[in-house]
Amino acid sequence: MPLSEHEQHLLDQIETALYAEDPKFASNVRTGRGLSAGRRRRVQAVAVFLLGLVLLVGGVALPFKPGGVPVVSVLGFLVMFGAGVLVLVGRSPAATTGPGRGSVGRGRDGGGRGKNRSSGGFAAKMEERFKRRFDQG
Repeated sequence: MPLSEHEQHLLDQIETALYAEDPKFASNVRTGRGLSAGRRRRVQAVAVFLLGLVLLVGGVALPFKPGGVPVVSVLGFLVMFGAGVLVLVGRSPAATTGPGRGSVGRGRDGGGRGKNRSSGGFAAKMEERFKRRFDQG
């Protein structure tokens, strides 16, 4: 559905204001380069992990095992481990310590059951449950 003339005018005003306020951000949004670095690193890590998996399985099937040790499989495991490290190291500090990570949001009454509770990962939820039990007992 096309925009009306008034809506198009408002959109143009917002766009020019965005360019005036933060041209670098506006340029990244327009070209679609904003999240590509993190996404690219994840794709690389998945590719490296799959390569390690192929080496791991292929090393078992190959007859080349000096000393009875499947060297190619061990190498495959190390490659897979490197891919996991690549994913973990590639995260930005804001992603690991941002809102919802490491701290549990509290509502107005100080309890953890308010609407302002941040939805963290599994560890944050477990920490919240532990704190709730500890506060009750």
